[in-house]
Amino acid sequence: MRKARRWAAVAAGAAALATMASGPASAARPTDTDAYGPTHASAHGTREARSYAAAPAAAGEPVPAASLTTPHAGWRLKDSGSTARFRGLAAVSRTTAWVAGTAGTVLRTHDGGKHWRDISPPGAGELEFRDIEALDARRAVVLAIGEGEASRVFRTDDAGATWSESFRNTDPRAFYDCLTFFDRRHGIALSDPVDGTYRILSTADGGRSWRVLPSDGMPPAQKGEAAFAASGQCLVSAGRRDAWIATGGAATARVLHTADRGRTWSVTDTPIPAGDPARGVFALAFRDRTHALAVGGDFRPDQPSPHAAAVSDDAGATWIPAAGPPKAYRSGVVWLPHSRRLAVAVGPSGSDLTLDAGRTWHTFDNGSYDTVDCAPDLGCWAAGERGRIARLEP
Repeated sequence: MRKARRWAAVAAGAAALATMASGPASAARPTDTDAYGPTHASAHGTREARSYAAAPAAAGEPVPAASLTTPHAGWRLKDSGSTARFRGLAAVSRTTAWVAGTAGTVLRTHDGGKHWRDISPPGAGELEFRDIEALDARRAVVLAIGEGEASRVFRTDDAGATWSESFRNTDPRAFYDCLTFFDRRHGIALSDPVDGTYRILSTADGGRSWRVLPSDGMPPAQKGEAAFAASGQCLVSAGRRDAWIATGGAATARVLHTADRGRTWSVTDTPIPAGDPARGVFALAFRDRTHALAVGGDFRPDQPSPHAAAVSDDAGATWIPAAGPPKAYRSGVVWLPHSRRLAVAVGPSGSDLTLDAGRTWHTFDNGSYDTVDCAPDLGCWAAGERGRIARLEP
């Protein structure tokens, strides 16, 4: 019975998204417009500039099939009660989600976004949280970015009632951007290059302790290359051992792949334009360890972002440009659960849907979002500037 309800939800989601693909005219509602307007940081050539790129049903039940086939299905804004910019997002279910953002802010909902509890770690007000990974409804690990001691990791086991600081970077050359978990015990975090190679931090106890991995298995970085801490998706994983890094800021936008939890890496070029500190791959999404999406572009609002999406069918070994990419820079992307073709991308100027596994994209919403994530029960959430949080709903 439970499996039947889940697949009914999947079918409903597919129907809803097919309706949304007709464009924003059929999917938009007054609450979807961006009342604040997108904001962006000015681009310059430092790692900090790249990390601040684009700086803007009953509980427990699946989505009812009939309700998600209406022309009005799409993002529904939730009142977060915050003005923080949320680039870290972890969807646990349709009822439970975590967000992390500026001014050391962490929020959590357990009732589908009706209420958000401020569970920010004490004393973290000067930190910039850019990634959060939920191990379950009560356990999560959050990453603060920045040079030197600004890069930190915190963990909670009690839904944010208490936090412990499990890592503080002491190397002024390191700048951590993203983290990912393979399972509830094993995870890695990514720093921009130190001494010419990306630095990988590893945990084998759920984020309670961390160690820097040897760099001899990491290919050399390009001059000026780095990762973008724009959505928590510059480092992603699939399965128990595979992870990928998205890069930009250099001559070529690249993707790095590990099949052994970060000890050794291979690297490949992508067709997403680079050659500038503001351009490159900003986010990756893997449906499984073989099929992948990459999105990005140029985060500056006065610059076009042609060819801002690509697909891979061989674990990221080769990338093919999308035939119909999003019309603007996108900072986040996610596959719809249990689907082989449906995915959503978001950015400061809108959201796009693909019905053909990333070959073509169609705008369905004009609101500003920086990051997106989906739970197995089709609980899909998006978050961004000025406290914006939304859930995909009828």
